[in-house]
This record gives sequence, structure tokens and C-alpha cells, in this order.
Amino acid sequence: MTGKTLTRMDLSEAVFREVGLSRNESAQLVESVLGHMSDALARGETVKISSFGTFSVRDKAARVGRNPKTGEEVPILPRRVMTFRPSHLMKERVAAGNRR
Repeated sequence: MTGKTLTRMDLSEAVFREVGLSRNESAQLVESVLGHMSDALARGETVKISSFGTFSVRDKAARVGRNPKTGEEVPILPRRVMTFRPSHLMKERVAAGNRR
């Protein structure tokens, strides 16, 4: 693993180079796409990107957890969590990256 992180700036730069929009337009496009995805997830909708994967939100029920240090029981409140399920193509592509 290289430890490199892909950032919004990297995505904007890639759009700038590959699509030909200005740097400012590229940044606005990336922000718009990410904003639409975030808004849909906040509304509880599923976001599916073909050949990439599916982002979804699910509700987790309240439960009793345990503090591992003290052993004391601690209530865990109900909450919404986001999950990501990669597509089969993405799984295969990531697995192929492991073979060198």
C-alpha cells in the first residue's frame, strides 16, 4: 500500500485534464456531484454508481455495549449509519491490484 489519499482537489484536477473544463468549473462539478450524493444519503436514499458500488443508509437499533477496559455496560443509542457495498467489477479491480 502506498498510503496516498485521493482528495477532492485530485478529482477536480482529473476532470480538468480529461474533460477540458476550466479548473474552477471542474471543482464546481466535483462539488456538485458530491453534494447531490450527500443530500440523497441524508434523505435516506440509496446512491448506486454502476461499476463502482452502492452507498446506502441503514438504521441501527439501540443495544447494550460493554466498556472493554472496565467491563461496565454502556447503552448505545439508535443511530443511522452509511454503508458501502462495492460492485463485483470494483472488487475484482482492487483484488487485481494486490497481485504484483
